[in-house]
This record gives sequence, structure tokens and C-alpha cells, in this order.
Amino acid sequence: MQHQDVIMLCQQSWALPLGTNARSLAREFARANRVLYVQMPLDLHALLTGRHRPEVQQHLRVLRGQAEGLTEAEPNVWVLTPDCLALSVNRLPVGRVFGWANQLNAWWLARSIGRAARRLGFTQPVLLQDGIIFQGTELKRLLRPRHFVYYLRDYMLDVPYFRRHGPAVEQRLLREADLVAANSGYLADYARRQNPNSCDIGQGCVLDLYQADADHPEPADLAPILHPRIGYTGFLTTVRLDLPLLEQLARQRPDWQLVLVGPEDDDFRRSPLHQLPNVHFLGNKQPGQLPAYVQHLDACINPQLNNATTAGNYPLKIDEYLAMGKPVVATHTRTMDLFADHVLLADHADQWPALLEAALAGEVPQRAAAGIAFARSHTWAASAGRLYAALAALPEPAPELAPATAFALTPARLA
Repeated sequence: MQHQDVIMLCQQSWALPLGTNARSLAREFARANRVLYVQMPLDLHALLTGRHRPEVQQHLRVLRGQAEGLTEAEPNVWVLTPDCLALSVNRLPVGRVFGWANQLNAWWLARSIGRAARRLGFTQPVLLQDGIIFQGTELKRLLRPRHFVYYLRDYMLDVPYFRRHGPAVEQRLLREADLVAANSGYLADYARRQNPNSCDIGQGCVLDLYQADADHPEPADLAPILHPRIGYTGFLTTVRLDLPLLEQLARQRPDWQLVLVGPEDDDFRRSPLHQLPNVHFLGNKQPGQLPAYVQHLDACINPQLNNATTAGNYPLKIDEYLAMGKPVVATHTRTMDLFADHVLLADHADQWPALLEAALAGEVPQRAAAGIAFARSHTWAASAGRLYAALAALPEPAPELAPATAFALTPARLA
């Protein structure tokens, strides 16, 4: 796919300080295409409860005409802050009222996107939606893109926010998409139940910071901790992580130091781990600080729960650990099969001590080198290439469904 226009409807703000899949894909698309990155409109609940937050204030300036909603963020990438509000529909009951309110939200959003697309001279774009966004159920009809791609990168239906309307909305998105692009084989199989045009495009990684041959000074809060150090970096949440397993490991092997780097949810903050002398919570760190922590660990872990949420989740941290040449032990999930040649996988809790013993027994240079090479093969260029190939294999739209060429969005068309 080259010299085309791409509209991306994204859950996360372009300015989010953490790395995001959508932003990385947008940058890869922009190497050969023009990209309009659409952020979520401001909804009434956020306006009422967070009026003084900087991002809400920025949305309000756009709504008042005091700031430009369409800005060029990088070469070939424009970011749109929609000049519309959205009704807070998630608490509405399932049924017609939700449907009508969601259609109204979609109409407002499509009108804002259409104005931006006309200003940029976009014609016959590909529309890619990043995950479950309620308005997206209407945008294929309203914007008439050349192709509509649903980007599926997490199983979100277990997340409390999506439990009411998420199942019906996602089922509709899966069925309406011309192509479902998933970032794991598990999620691609899940999508194929509703849409045969589903494919695994893999997961891209940005590993510039994770260089095994770099010399990182030992962080001051890590230095006093004895060896062996077994560590995890990332959000500490019981939605994904096996808290009883961590407690069991720490109690079974008091000579092992368990180092946990990242913010905690309420369950972790209240857990008995905080009373164990060989468990060390080092708190949240900036992305640029994390490679130093990984480099000075003896082994890295990903103690996931094995459930519907995690089975298809692609763990970026595994690539980061491998890129630093570290031995890794992880819970065996369907997605972790991809890493089976480079990571020690535990099918149940009783296997963890022996696998960690093996990981700590000594770094094997050949294995470390193979892991580094494997992690570095997971590029955004490779993921985008698979997506381009899948799009090229799609049939052209029927004449009656031909894409709009000038985004002449009118109330009649959007009704």
C-alpha cells in the first residue's frame, strides 16, 4: 500500500507518553501514505468530572474555536481533535435508546472527520479502527471508506467498561469490517468466527532503547538488592497477573529477590507481598529508565493468569526482555507459543521454581543471541507489510458501495 490515504480512529491520544500500537502503526503507514489520526471526542462525563484536566481543557479550546483541531504532528501524519462533544452512552440500557444516542455521536464525529479529510484532500481512504469504539459501528456507512479495517489487539470484553455494550458492538464491528487485523494468532482465530477475512499481522515493537550491548548504570534503588534478582516490569494488576503465584514463589525461595517495577492496582497494594522481605516494589518508571532495570536483573518473568483476557494478549515485555539478552520464564498461553524456542514456559504453578532455577543457572550466549535476533524481527514494518498484503487481496467495493471521493458529508447522507 503506497500513496494512499489512511484514517485511523484511535482509543488513545497521540500525545500519550507511553508507547501505543496505533501511534506506531501510524508512523509506519506514514512512510508511504498520508495518515489522519483521529482522537476520541470529548464526552460529557469527562467534561463534567475532569473539566480542569489539561487534555479536557485542550478539547474545550478546540470546541470554542480557540485552538486548531487539525494539526500536522509529523511528516504525513495529521492529528484531529474532533470539534464535537459525545454523549456518555455506556450507562444507557441495551436497546434503542443506546442505538439512537450512538448514532448521534457517530454523526457528529463523522462530520468532524469529513471536514478534516476535505481540508487534507483525502480521497478513497482506508479507515482503520483501533479496538472497540462504539461510534465505529456507524462510520463505515457514514464515511464510505475504500475499506474498513477493525484492528483487534486485545480481548476487551472482560474489562468492566465494555461488559454492557461491548459484546454486541464488537460482534457488529467484526461482521462489518472488510478486514480484521489481529496482533496474535489467538485473536485472529477468535475474529474468524465472525469474519473469514481475519488475519494475524503480528506485533511490532520499538526496541531502540533495549540494546543488550549498551552499558546502563545500575539504578540507585536497585543497587542495594541482593542477587539473584528475578524481575517484572509493567503494570502490576490482578486483571492479568497471577498474584498468588508471586506470593508462593517468594515464600518458597526466600533467597530469591523478587523485583517488581511498575504502578500497582489496589489488589497489589493490599497484597501480603508488601510484608515479605525478599519482594521489592520499586514503583513506576519512565520508559527510558526501564532498560537499566532489565539489564541488572538475573532473570525476567511474565507471570500471567491464563484466561480469556490474557490468552490472546501479546506481551511486548517479552520482546524487551529478550532484546536485552535476558533469560525469561513465563506462563504458557496460546500467544506465548510464538516464543517457545526462546522462553521457558510454565503450564502450572508447580513448574515455576524448576524453570527459574534453569533460567538462573547461567546465561547461554547462543540462546541469548537467538533471543535478541528473534525479538528484533518483530518490527512495525513487518506488521504493516502483512496488513498491506491482506488489503491488496480484498475485492474492490461494489459500485453502489463505492467510496466517497470528496467526503461531501451532509445531514441527508448521515441520517
